[in-house]
Amino acid sequence: MARKTFETALSRLEQITEELESGDLSLEDSLKKFDEGVKLAEYCNARLSEARTKVEMLLEKDGRLQSEPFEEPGDES
Repeated sequence: MARKTFETALSRLEQITEELESGDLSLEDSLKKFDEGVKLAEYCNARLSEARTKVEMLLEKDGRLQSEPFEEPGDES
């Protein structure tokens, strides 16, 4: 299996969600998918937490964290 990235884990999590929502799986298969989904969600959450920490470190200036709002491209209100 290729190295797991946030994007591949999130994509797989979306796929599992669709499979579970379809209602076509047996109870046993649903539980297996659910367990896999929980592990993927934990992985994604950990990666997001790491990214948040890195961003905070990059924004820290003079020993103080300076919060700057994130703006989406084209969001010029």
